[in-house]
Amino acid sequence: MFNFNSKSTKSVIGVDISSTSVKLIQLSVKNSKYQVEAYGVLPLAENDVVDKTIMDSEHVAEVLERVYNLANPNIKQVALAVPAVAAITKIIQMDAEMGDDEREVQIRLDAEQYIPYPLDEVSLDFEVLSFNEKNPAKVDVLLVATRTENVDKRVEVAELAGLKTRVMDVESYALERSYALLAGSLPIGANIVAVLDVGHTQTTLIVLDQGQVVYSREQSFGGKQLTLDVQQRYGLSFAEAGFAKKERNLPDDFEPEVLYPFMEAIAQQAARSLQLFFSSSQYSEIDHLLLAGGSANITGFPKLLQEALGYRVTIANPFLRMSYAPQVDVRKLENDAPSLLVASGLALRSFD
Repeated sequence: MFNFNSKSTKSVIGVDISSTSVKLIQLSVKNSKYQVEAYGVLPLAENDVVDKTIMDSEHVAEVLERVYNLANPNIKQVALAVPAVAAITKIIQMDAEMGDDEREVQIRLDAEQYIPYPLDEVSLDFEVLSFNEKNPAKVDVLLVATRTENVDKRVEVAELAGLKTRVMDVESYALERSYALLAGSLPIGANIVAVLDVGHTQTTLIVLDQGQVVYSREQSFGGKQLTLDVQQRYGLSFAEAGFAKKERNLPDDFEPEVLYPFMEAIAQQAARSLQLFFSSSQYSEIDHLLLAGGSANITGFPKLLQEALGYRVTIANPFLRMSYAPQVDVRKLENDAPSLLVASGLALRSFD
């Protein structure tokens, strides 16, 4: 179940199931601007989701149901996403005159060329992107596929929580969609923008040119490493280290001996990813860097990145120009905003 080339007929709630939490956003349009109607985040147990693979569907569903009840949205339809690493994407050329039904038949006939799995184990969809500039008789078509088990796990979680899955997306496309919410807060002339998303177990650098993704690179290093460093240095359990990190209840040597080395390691990885981008493309600079993910709010992190990389850095907040329903905890939402890009991008599927 993917839904790229179909139009949503009803509103959907964006639900992001990450390695550490379940995040929920519902958006509407009021007075020609977006409004946050419902929002909630609750943590998952350590092994509920491992490397973005759902291991305990029942417990993840329990958390999703609790988030839903706390946020109190007024619909039960959701948009979910599979991780980018679990998706196969390819741009193929097809005859411009074909209809969608004909395209689907042809894609399935040719599937072995694109997909390294048996077709009966795969969920796939496609979207016509544009006419091919070199050959007007052809169109460029984005093909997206994943193993059906990746889809089924997420649909099962939603059903166990009493919700209906209307859209299945890919996290990287949801993040790209959320960029439309960030563009208005960028400096004038910032056309080539990098988003550095520091998640729990991986850090992703995405570069966009005029809102279109032109580069993406993931590295297996994230906020979990900081927790492990705290655990090792201070002899704590993993849970105690995570709590102490969150509450900022650590000895005086934490910042110079643990926190700053962690931030410097992220900066070094970001610098390498940018150099790989420059060396493999026609680009030689970016105009701005947005810092996202659960580690974005670490005090001093944007400044350190700015000094290390030589580009202006700001924290990503997709809600800056939105209004809020009375039930929304605005202070908590603003604090969580950098980690809500995927959920926001999924919620935007309501307006396709």
